[in-house]
Amino acid sequence: MAFVLAHLSDAHIGPIPRPSLRELASKRITGYANWLHKRAQFHDMGVLARIVADIAAQKPDHIAMTGDIVNVGLDAEIEAARGWLMTLGGPEQVSFTPGNHDAYVRASVARVAETFAPWTSSEWTSAGQGEGFPYLRRRDGVALIGLDSAVPTAPFVASGRLGSAQLERLGMLLDQTRAEGLARVVLLHHPPYRGGAKPLRGLDDAAEFEAAIARHGAELVLHGHNHAISVHRLAGRDGPTPVVGTASASARPGAHYRAAAYNLYEIERGGEGVVVTGRSRGIDEGRETVEDLGPLAL
Repeated sequence: MAFVLAHLSDAHIGPIPRPSLRELASKRITGYANWLHKRAQFHDMGVLARIVADIAAQKPDHIAMTGDIVNVGLDAEIEAARGWLMTLGGPEQVSFTPGNHDAYVRASVARVAETFAPWTSSEWTSAGQGEGFPYLRRRDGVALIGLDSAVPTAPFVASGRLGSAQLERLGMLLDQTRAEGLARVVLLHHPPYRGGAKPLRGLDDAAEFEAAIARHGAELVLHGHNHAISVHRLAGRDGPTPVVGTASASARPGAHYRAAAYNLYEIERGGEGVVVTGRSRGIDEGRETVEDLGPLAL
């Protein structure tokens, strides 16, 4: 029987609570201005509610949310986002990885990590690993491996980085879960391949991630960040590994980005190994209802 995994990203929960002058004395001042003059028109919480309702109607076995749950990392934003994530599902049903907006300033990193820790808890205890990233969550023959690509950056920069220690542990986890016969799904925010995003917006160590997949393999890699549905392939140990991005889950139709969508996967073991199929579901630009958008070319 197939394991059904829903993937959404870039919720950008709003509106942003009014920040104090002290809170704006950082990169937040540009982000807040951006929200007021642009992003507030792009992201619609009513649209997000329709996406969440449609996910619930599909009855997935698990949900992956790959970051940018907030906008400028205010404490009040983070608390509101936690409340929203609870409506999506509890820690047993939902896995989370942070995005660049969740690490908008250095002060918000620890608060995000603490607030969303239940949704990033790990079952991996090898070599003392049990907290932090990468995490491992086993669900019905599937290994969900979460990475943290979110790092604080300068104004107008939205790049990410994994770092050598996290990549080394990723390799260990991919080998361990392969030996267990699990289907390995890697989750992170930034597109993890060279050329995956515009300059100053990509994953700085994408080449190193590509090398890790080439050495250790994976069945599926999921990301957000670009607010677009996309399919890329990386060379893997046992064949090509699909790397799939999804749209913003709150994008209003007719706005700057593709209207809100999410991806739905069926993962099962067949006669020739793990078989992964996927479809996109999202807001129809004309009718503003959530519709089936067709299969993903995995």
